[in-house]
Amino acid sequence: MGDCLFCKIVKKEIETEIIFENKNIVAFRDINPQAPVHILLIPKIHFSTLNDLTSGDIKLAGSLIYTAAKLAKTEGIADQGYRTGFNCNKWGGQTVYHIHLHLLGGRKFGWPPG
Repeated sequence: MGDCLFCKIVKKEIETEIIFENKNIVAFRDINPQAPVHILLIPKIHFSTLNDLTSGDIKLAGSLIYTAAKLAKTEGIADQGYRTGFNCNKWGGQTVYHIHLHLLGGRKFGWPPG
């Protein structure tokens, strides 16, 4: 996806503070943080929305969640608590159409979220 912002980050065409990377995932700080800690975790493979995942992508999706939990510990937010979430399509609040998991922490969150 040539015009995808997150694909450009994966390809290192756009500079950002990458805080984690392996063969499948890149994690970086959100440029518009909604909490003291706001990290985005993205797969290196482009999927526009969660609706595009198949059963063959279960391991990748699980890896995103597992990595978020590990980063929460590294960032010092695991014990007090944190929030993770995927936004899907317009009504779900998705603005970049490359799936990404938000990891937010460092403050108390309310419920319902929005």
